[in-house]
Amino acid sequence: MEPILSARHIRKTYGAFIALKDISFDIPRGERHALIGPNGAGKSTFIACVAGQLAGVEGELLFKGENITTLPPARLAKKGIGRTFQISRAFLQMTVLENMMTAHVIAAGRWAALSRRVFSERLDSAFAMLETVGLADRAGARVADLSLGDRKRLEFGMALAGDPDLLLLDEPTAGMSIKERHHLMEMVAERLDAAGKALLFVEHDIDVVMKIAQRVTVMVRGAVLTAGTPAEIAANDEVQAVYLGGGH
Repeated sequence: MEPILSARHIRKTYGAFIALKDISFDIPRGERHALIGPNGAGKSTFIACVAGQLAGVEGELLFKGENITTLPPARLAKKGIGRTFQISRAFLQMTVLENMMTAHVIAAGRWAALSRRVFSERLDSAFAMLETVGLADRAGARVADLSLGDRKRLEFGMALAGDPDLLLLDEPTAGMSIKERHHLMEMVAERLDAAGKALLFVEHDIDVVMKIAQRVTVMVRGAVLTAGTPAEIAANDEVQAVYLGGGH
């Protein structure tokens, strides 16, 4: 079966600095795939490349067999790639429901006409998503008043509004408690598995990675060190030496 995403010799430079060098790997449809590595390894840069946020990317990124290397984020979203960010980008002064409805309106291609009629058309789907992410009881709350964990759940629901075939998460659990991290990522995995969607995520909590990922790619200094199942990565002496440390 054709992979949902293929990276072929991806390279990204900033002047003389090489952020990514010869990154190549595939993500099968429906797979939960984690990127791990020390700070500065290039993980978030790679996510940004896939999301169409960086210019001057060399090599090829294939999504469902189509070269998407130079496409902008809006085009990629329409083709089925969604993402969230390490720092919340929800509208803080709007309510939870208003944020979710806005995401659904934009996903439906009605962003230029945020009228009462258009909002009412998307109300049911927005409420259904709030129930999915466990925020139906906070629908009327301002996003600014939510906990970090609830904001992350809201953003996950908003990212799903476009029904993406591949979801990109860049450090989705940053700043959350251990309990919140596991709850969020278990919810993400359950939702995506049920829909047969793929996940590519950057995560520093190794316990979360080992529990959620089906395959792990380890990056060091802009290059792929190795890849394998969570068990294979945990037992890899080289990974232990450069990243996991003796405690894992």
